[in-house]
Amino acid sequence: MTMFDKDVFTTGEVAKICNVAARTVSKWFDSGQLQGYRIPGSKDRRIPVANLMQFMKSHGIPLDGLMSGATRVLICDTDQSVCDTLGQVLGDETNYDVRTCSDQFALGVECERFRPHVVLVDMGLPSFDASGFMKSVRGVDDLSGTRVVAMCGGMTDGQSASLGRFGFDGSLRKPFTVRQVIDCIEQANAVV
Repeated sequence: MTMFDKDVFTTGEVAKICNVAARTVSKWFDSGQLQGYRIPGSKDRRIPVANLMQFMKSHGIPLDGLMSGATRVLICDTDQSVCDTLGQVLGDETNYDVRTCSDQFALGVECERFRPHVVLVDMGLPSFDASGFMKSVRGVDDLSGTRVVAMCGGMTDGQSASLGRFGFDGSLRKPFTVRQVIDCIEQANAVV
């Protein structure tokens, strides 16, 4: 069953569709921006699909999460062959909605436009400021639910641990197998 088969959503489901934190959806609901109703005798909120679609359109939120329920994955790597290969293989072997880019500017633009559930980012991007990028992602309500996985070659266990301090949700050592990538995406997305 896809998300679109439902008539009404919980705040948690809306959060997953829009790739934001559940508290963000509650704020939208409580401020009247997102129309819905409360379950009688409960504080639980429900949002009818028509109201959600209207809200998403008026705020420029992609409707593809609503239509497919697919996990949106953004891959950013300076090596175009890595982007092409991962994009094709993940597209063939999973139901992920995959987009790719190859520089830090495009990464920022695609994060805003695509609102990915999971971002795989090459730590070898020229002039990449890992700490600054993570602060940007975590500082935007619309991206607060995004999980970010660092990809790098020759990473030590100590370097991998330090990525957690920056706020990364996981890491992948190059070279990696497609199975490792899928497992990493599933593990990161399960946290949402």
